[in-house]
Amino acid sequence: MASPLSPIHPLPFLSSSSTATTLTRRSLLLSSTLTTTLPTTSLSLPPQLDTNITDRVYLDFSLCPTYFRNATAADSTPLCSDPSPLGRLVLGLYGNLLPLTVSTFKRMCTSSSYKNTLVHKIFPGQFFQAGRQGRSREYGEVRLPPALDLPRNTETVDSKAFLLKHSRPGVVSLCLSENDDDDEVKLDSEYRNVEFLITTGPGPCPQLDNNNIVFGTVLEGLDVVTAIASIPTYKPSERIRQLNDLAEFFGDERAQKGRTLWNRPLKTVYIGDCGELQVTKPSMSPTLP
Repeated sequence: MASPLSPIHPLPFLSSSSTATTLTRRSLLLSSTLTTTLPTTSLSLPPQLDTNITDRVYLDFSLCPTYFRNATAADSTPLCSDPSPLGRLVLGLYGNLLPLTVSTFKRMCTSSSYKNTLVHKIFPGQFFQAGRQGRSREYGEVRLPPALDLPRNTETVDSKAFLLKHSRPGVVSLCLSENDDDDEVKLDSEYRNVEFLITTGPGPCPQLDNNNIVFGTVLEGLDVVTAIASIPTYKPSERIRQLNDLAEFFGDERAQKGRTLWNRPLKTVYIGDCGELQVTKPSMSPTLP
């Protein structure tokens, strides 16, 4: 029996080397546990968006050197007597992700409602706009026929509809923040927004994100997009901009009307024809430009 004052010798399994080995194993176990658990608890993966192409439509663009002649809305003859074709855009639409927006756009194409309407604004290095609604079709503005009976697009107030970004050339988007339809048209109880934009590149357009609905992509015809983007536009002088800002400050309504002329193409570019192309494989993934 050992005396109370005799030293106690450490047991072999509590040696310093064994303890260090035990701590090392614990450290490895702890680090591996943290490595496997932290990403699932602290990071959330972005939702998977269904960008499979369900529909294809085409838009044929042309230049009109002599501008449009006067015509009534019921007149289906060409508004330009000597057009210069720019080419065809083939657009792939995300019908699974945005069924209402895609259905409306497709019906606008199949009903020829976009036919003989203008590309009314071009922002160099960013995007161009088409499908503006106005009071008279003789100026190349869209007039929705009552028989079309488009449904109200509830996706414009759905946050999930704004998840896709304007990250590259050839993005097709429904104009919301950039919409410049005639104010009188917007006051109509049957008003439906059908104005759209297509990004031209070369870079992304982050200012459009979260404010406009991306619902498709250009599958063929990026050279046509580039050709449209290169058309010169009206750019007001710095003095005109300052006077316009001053008029807006004092509440002059003419300031807003004056700005509608900014970024207008100096050549008349319009949609000469439009329609639907049959998709052989509805579930196919888009071929990105």
